Amino acid sequence: QVELVESGGGLAQTGASLRLSCVASGRSFSTSAMAWFRQALGKDREFVASLSWSGEMTYYADSVKGRFGISRDNAKNTVFLQMNRLKSEDTGVYYCASEPRGNYRSTFSYSYWGQGTQVTVSS
Repeated sequence: QVELVESGGGLAQTGASLRLSCVASGRSFSTSAMAWFRQALGKDREFVASLSWSGEMTYYADSVKGRFGISRDNAKNTVFLQMNRLKSEDTGVYYCASEPRGNYRSTFSYSYWGQGTQVTVSS
């Protein structure tokens, strides 16, 4: 079993930065691809970013490419999402996910999810 706990969300102004963290406990973190998704109020959960178990391969949604960066520290069982130049449309609950099977951009591919952390961007 895997437990994922996100932190680092909060209220930020347009153009500011936030850094989210997701700490994993349980088996196989260092061998699992990891991802961040987000869900705005009234909308479906959407892919934000993912990276391979080694951290060498990263993938981003077009809406965050060039502004967000995903990374991991396998020694600390932690994956990060650095969010820069935040926009109001980045507002939502951000979820960490692990152990994908299949399409890494699909919510259906992931076996484990955190409880989410709220990010609110206002002007």
